[in-house]
Order: sequence, then structure tokens, then C-alpha cells
Amino acid sequence: MKIIHLHQEETELIKLAVENNRQAQQQIYSRFSSKMLSVCRQYIKDIQLAEDVMITAFMKVFTGLNKFEHKGSFEGWIRRIMVNECISYLRVQKKVKFTEDEIYTEESFNAIDSQFSIEQIQFLIDALPDGYKMVFNLYAIEGYKHNEIAKMLGINEGTSKSQLSHARKMLQTQINTLKKQDNGTE
Repeated sequence: MKIIHLHQEETELIKLAVENNRQAQQQIYSRFSSKMLSVCRQYIKDIQLAEDVMITAFMKVFTGLNKFEHKGSFEGWIRRIMVNECISYLRVQKKVKFTEDEIYTEESFNAIDSQFSIEQIQFLIDALPDGYKMVFNLYAIEGYKHNEIAKMLGINEGTSKSQLSHARKMLQTQINTLKKQDNGTE
């Protein structure tokens, strides 16, 4: 029995996809589409619009596949394209406004209690203003640093920090309200 390592299989799949092998491209799409739709959904509330953006981003993945250097995670490379496409979409739609607020406070926040479902947490994040939501997702979920976020969004680093601080405060308020509702005290 011949054992093919996952990395070798992925490398071969990428090579075939670069050569416009439709079956290889379909396998890549099938393997990553559900995760990447989830990524797009973090930035775009409407599931159909998020899916449209994801499909557009996958077109960019396939047309730029020859630029993938096999130096990191293939999934991470695709994810970065998805995030950038979401940011581009929101910019074109002019849905994101950042307030130039250089004053921010660094506060510690507890992790969200496990009493909330993923749907409830996503609902809370969706309720954030678009600028807060984008910075929150880039920082807390994607793991970007403020200087990277500032470059990506064309804002000051202080504005990125401020947007994150405001997002965290708003989420904390929403969580406290939900807790009170669940406990019957509100």
C-alpha cells in the first residue's frame, strides 16, 4: 500500500490546479469553501453577499495560484485572499466608516461565556458598526496586529486601537444585557 502524505497530495493538487485542471480546482474549492464562507460571513452579514464575495475571492485564488510559494499554510494563503476581498467589497460599498479617534483605553476583557451559542456570538458581532466589526475581526479573529490593520484599511494605528476598544466595550455591554435577560433580571 502506497502512503501519500497530505502535504504531497496538496502540493500535487495545487500543481494540477495551476495547469487549469478543473477537477483539481473543484477539489480545492470543495475542501476549503465552507471554512472560507465562514470567514466571509464574519465580515458580511448577508449570507448571499458573503457567498458572492467568497466566489469572487476563489476566482482570485485560482488566477493567482501560481504565486503561492509553498512557504506557509495553503489554507492561510486562501484565507488572506478572502479577508482582503471582504475588505475590498466593503470599501466599494462604502459601508465602513472609521472615526479618527486617537484616544483609546486598553482594557482587559474576559472571554465570552460558553453559555452563548455561536449564533448568538455572531449576532452580537454583526450588531457592531461596520468599522468596529472589521477591526475586531482582523485583530481578535484573524490575529493581525494594529500596524498591519492600519495598513490594510488605510487608517492610523491609533484609530485601529480605538475601534477595537469601542468594539470590545459595545460587545461587553451586549453580553451583560444578554446575561440579564437570561437570568430574568431585565
